[in-house]
Amino acid sequence: MQQTSETNSGNSDLASSIGDSWQDLLNITADPPERRTKCESCKRPKVVCWCSSLPNPPLDIDSTIVILQHPAEEKRTLRTALMLQLGLKPGKCVVYKGKKFPTPKNQTELEPILKSENSLLLYPSKTSVPLESIRQQAEQSGEGPFTLVLIDGTWPQAKAMYASSPLLHTMRQVKLIAVGTSDYIIRTQPTEGCLSTLETAAQSLAVLENRPELRTLLVQPLHTLCKYQLDNGAVEHQSKEFRIKNNQYPKQIGKRLNRLLNYSNICRPEAKDAEGHNEDEQHLNEIRNYTTSVSNS
Repeated sequence: MQQTSETNSGNSDLASSIGDSWQDLLNITADPPERRTKCESCKRPKVVCWCSSLPNPPLDIDSTIVILQHPAEEKRTLRTALMLQLGLKPGKCVVYKGKKFPTPKNQTELEPILKSENSLLLYPSKTSVPLESIRQQAEQSGEGPFTLVLIDGTWPQAKAMYASSPLLHTMRQVKLIAVGTSDYIIRTQPTEGCLSTLETAAQSLAVLENRPELRTLLVQPLHTLCKYQLDNGAVEHQSKEFRIKNNQYPKQIGKRLNRLLNYSNICRPEAKDAEGHNEDEQHLNEIRNYTTSVSNS
């Protein structure tokens, strides 16, 4: 009799618990939780919007930037191509997405651009020439304005996009010589000299238009983004090259990174007069121009 009483009591407690849980479930609102308000321009939450650091008004330039963007780049939270679009006058920076170009969707618009004699592909191939020399020639001949085409993706992605786009092979190809150090300090770069898409374009425009201030003005939103991230728990990242040289790199060095590091000393500005290292310089510049970071890109 006592056991039956205890059993009934247990069942009653269980039923009560289930009833309470069911009531809690019924009290959950069907509406999704309120999300943070986003900026209409940069699409980031307004509390972390970097639009106040954009050039105002947007910069007017003679050149035009065309970005051939790998689809995976659109998914990245901290991408920089949008900063470039918003920092320049409307129509001065156009983005096309795909894995090969032109695509059936954009062929009518993009193919004439890629075939134009005044279009330059920033890609460090064996035939690419320093962007500085293009500017010097243009000053003498009156050639221009130019359309600068950039491939936006990791180095493996960029290389695959180039390989699968025969029309890109026919373009005049250029490269940056003095790239400096990246301001994208919340990302780990492979070497000292890898730049983000924004920085690559800004540096190229500064050279091509002979306006050094363009780089400073266009990169300001990136500084704002990095400052916010650092103020809220992010840490400043040194390049893998720096960490390895200072015995701070915790992982085994892979073949690709090891090769890159072996080339990096050859390609420093102070070693430009060294002979017999053209292929080494080309390989390092290839990776620097298109690798934002190993973890991000």
